[in-house]
Amino acid sequence: MAEQGLRQRDLVPMIGSRSRVSEVLSGKRPLTVQMIRSLSVGLGIPADALIGAEPSRSSTIADQTSLTIDWKQFPYGEMERRGWFKGIRVTGATSEDRLESFLKQVVPKEPAEVLFRRRFQGIEIDEKSYYSTLAWSARILTRAREAGESLPQFDPAKITTDTLRDLARLSWLDNGPRLAVEFLAKLGIVVIVEQRLRNAVLDGVALMSETRRPIIGLTLRIDRIDYFWFTLMHEVAHVWRHLSDSSEAFIDRIERIASAERTTESKENEANRIARDAFIKRAVWERSPARLAPSRESIQMLADQLHIHPAIVAGRVQFETGQYNQFREFLGQGEVQKHFEDAFPDAGNET
Repeated sequence: MAEQGLRQRDLVPMIGSRSRVSEVLSGKRPLTVQMIRSLSVGLGIPADALIGAEPSRSSTIADQTSLTIDWKQFPYGEMERRGWFKGIRVTGATSEDRLESFLKQVVPKEPAEVLFRRRFQGIEIDEKSYYSTLAWSARILTRAREAGESLPQFDPAKITTDTLRDLARLSWLDNGPRLAVEFLAKLGIVVIVEQRLRNAVLDGVALMSETRRPIIGLTLRIDRIDYFWFTLMHEVAHVWRHLSDSSEAFIDRIERIASAERTTESKENEANRIARDAFIKRAVWERSPARLAPSRESIQMLADQLHIHPAIVAGRVQFETGQYNQFREFLGQGEVQKHFEDAFPDAGNET
């Protein structure tokens, strides 16, 4: 753990829960075969090393790791229905062959197992959702490789608080979601919208390609204007402050991160703070009637003043008061997926 800079919470997706991780590390619970498989896949450690056996000298790390991948855990049928295997031609291919070829699209010159060494941060991912999250992330990376070919090289210095506020003001416009994608593309950041897989309940991801291209993936799981803009800005904050190499990925389920804000990881806290301040500076919010005496009029007035969508102000009021039944008419329910019809042929049915 020390060698890879891991903490106990990083092992939860592979072992199952915080208490179980603690028991394993303290020696109170033995590693099961499934735990060994998950740790081997997730950390890129040969299974033999985890059980104390000396691996064969003729074995390669890729060979050993491939033995631990439970290909049956991938949602193969769902991926096939979504057309994710189009263009993959493998003579006499089994489902495992096609899955491996699908994963190899991410880093064509490396074995498919390389993808398993990405460390997911953010929400806790259980064993059931791990493979769906991995497959969805691979889909994002594959689509982003083509989408990023014509984009300028990413320069982190070009992202500032002013840049984020320029992005926030695009929410004021009817076609703001599409304009936001174009805005970030000019900075060298690829944004891909792709529906989530059934077992992967997530909203967004921030990750980096092997060529150091920052990529944001969005599911639009909740089709609402306030939710879209906060999720997007949260992922941009990760790109700006936290994303450093291709070995990590920030996986986010926004309402869970926000509700656990005081106890969750510091990077998620910081991304939340940056996103909030990009839309409404703290000093402005503290003295605003929208906070002190929220009403339809005060919400609209602050939105007009800042040139941001009133959904963002209403969402902030709901979050801080905990009264989610108020001002729902401002939130723009069902108003985002329609901007990305290619990703949502049946827009409105995703939940």
